[in-house]
Amino acid sequence: MTSWGPEGVDPGGSGSGRGVALTPYRSDVVRELEAEVQAEYAVRYGGPDETPVDPAEFAPPEGAFVVAYVGRVPVAMGGFRRHDEDSAEIKRMFVATGHRGRGHARAVLAELERLARDAGYRRIVLETGMRQPEAMGLYASAGYAPIAGFGHYRDSPLNRCFARLL
Repeated sequence: MTSWGPEGVDPGGSGSGRGVALTPYRSDVVRELEAEVQAEYAVRYGGPDETPVDPAEFAPPEGAFVVAYVGRVPVAMGGFRRHDEDSAEIKRMFVATGHRGRGHARAVLAELERLARDAGYRRIVLETGMRQPEAMGLYASAGYAPIAGFGHYRDSPLNRCFARLL
């Protein structure tokens, strides 16, 4: 997939099409999408995601964070961080409300898998929740299988964890 610049400008300058760009987790565009996903968590779960996240965990070589753009509009995001020696953990997958159902999450997931493989990881793990059936459907269709709970919400009855070999 074409990797556009951090401002989401496509190389041809046409402003059309989709691209996925490596983007620092601390960037303004990620902060804006993060605010949207946290608002959605509040609606679906009654509060924000309280999983501890250190922005440095998403920096190469052990992590990465990407934003998908349509033209110059940021529409989706996701990242991975080191889970263990062989595994990366996907975090903060999100597609903005008005852009869902158009393959943006699948594009972000594919790019994260590629980057994780390139970083030497052999497996990806992730957490999601029962109140995100579209996320569970995406992961199942991409070959992720259920695994035992881990992470901040491991004991929550709403938590679901998945993994896939790369």
